[in-house]
Amino acid sequence: MNQKTVEEANAEAEALRRLYAGKTLTPAEKMKIPAQEMPNQEASVRARNMEEVALGYSEAQAVVEASRCLQCKNAPCVKDCPVHINIPEFLKAVAEENFKEGLKVIRRDSLLPAMCGRVCPQETQCQKNCTMGKALKDVDKAVSIGRVERFLADNVEAEPVKTAPETGKKVLIIGSGPAGITCAADCRKAGHRVVICEALNKPGGVTVYGIPEFRLPKKIVEKEIENLKKTGVEIRTDFLVGKTRKLKDLMEKEGFDAAFIAVGAGLPVFTGVEGENLVGVFAANEYLTRSNLMKAYDKDRALTPMYTSKRVAVLGGGNVAMDAARTAVRMGAEKVSVIYRRTEKEMPARKEEVQHAKEEGVEFLMLKNISRIIGDENGRVRQVETVSFELGEPDASGRRSPVRVDGSEELLEFDTVIIAIGSRSNPLIRQTVPEIQFNEKGNIIVNDNMETSLKNVFAGGDIVLGAATVISAMGQGREAAKAINERLKS
Repeated sequence: MNQKTVEEANAEAEALRRLYAGKTLTPAEKMKIPAQEMPNQEASVRARNMEEVALGYSEAQAVVEASRCLQCKNAPCVKDCPVHINIPEFLKAVAEENFKEGLKVIRRDSLLPAMCGRVCPQETQCQKNCTMGKALKDVDKAVSIGRVERFLADNVEAEPVKTAPETGKKVLIIGSGPAGITCAADCRKAGHRVVICEALNKPGGVTVYGIPEFRLPKKIVEKEIENLKKTGVEIRTDFLVGKTRKLKDLMEKEGFDAAFIAVGAGLPVFTGVEGENLVGVFAANEYLTRSNLMKAYDKDRALTPMYTSKRVAVLGGGNVAMDAARTAVRMGAEKVSVIYRRTEKEMPARKEEVQHAKEEGVEFLMLKNISRIIGDENGRVRQVETVSFELGEPDASGRRSPVRVDGSEELLEFDTVIIAIGSRSNPLIRQTVPEIQFNEKGNIIVNDNMETSLKNVFAGGDIVLGAATVISAMGQGREAAKAINERLKS
């Protein structure tokens, strides 16, 4: 939206707010309230800066949107939320303009509302079965739970976290992403001493190295980390468990009573096609880490250079692919193309991210895949050979399988290729702690209490789930903390 449109949206919301103030609305009346659109930076402007795209709801928009909640008794939104936030309760508080209470309700179950309100795929989680969306026969018309959550997180000062008296017990957390942060917070609340070991030089995990500034400003992550430190949690950065110290050695010599492994799944997956070793081929993880963690987009002060690209091909159809493509646009590429072997309908990326990418000029080449990458005389990417596909029968994921079309090879001019087809777990824990069992995909096997095959060592997040969402990882961190706290009581 441009500024005038934002002002108009706010004025309309203010009028609705005054209209409904103090009234008890019937479900039929609530269904007539228009869904509030998220104000965004104008596409032509945001494509040349790293500032956040979504500008956030105004107070009036948050109140009006929250007023749309039907307060249904079965609350499918709560069931579909991985951490089971009492969504109707916090929306009711916002509709009544009791913002402090609304945030208090959320923080009973989630300490990261500013993050979740921005990057969680609400349309496939809490909003998927929203009664309002079902009644209007349009999931896009569901109550915008995440946007209201973000409004509260951005505009209400959170109450300090209260911790129980010291227990004398020590808990080790390996990894400072969403799962690690959540587990650490809940264990610290219980009064245990908590130490987080983070391999990178900044805590935050995927929220720092993986998600771009224009989707999740790093100052928000830094604020949450500082809040965690204020409770007494110790964070050791540049500490790679398995290399700096081995897990069992660390636990035994420093007297940890329990550990939680939350190292994520940050190891990139490659295709194995010819030419993947050429200069100009990147894993999306590396490309995004250079930009997000090392600020490569700030060319005057960057900690690392960024490869200069004119024509960029991004392979994949998930959120990481959208992040890489949109980052390439902001880094000055003249043309950015997403290559995906199915159609847009099957893409796992959020619809909002796909729409934003299109608005910013990203081209989508559907039903295609890379079959070969061709270099020039200097070993740099010059061309990409693609092959076309048709959709066949559904596979295990429920999506129709791509079937290669013989003789459909085509050469396209690109100087950069970014591979964003997934990630897997780093094998370091597996190599250094043989007592812990892993499955064939390299994920840690846990029981119903999130405990591994090594007693008092728990695990959760992407190292257990595979690449998943922020809030799913948080849900596992919470479950593990509950189990750890129960174990340490006894």
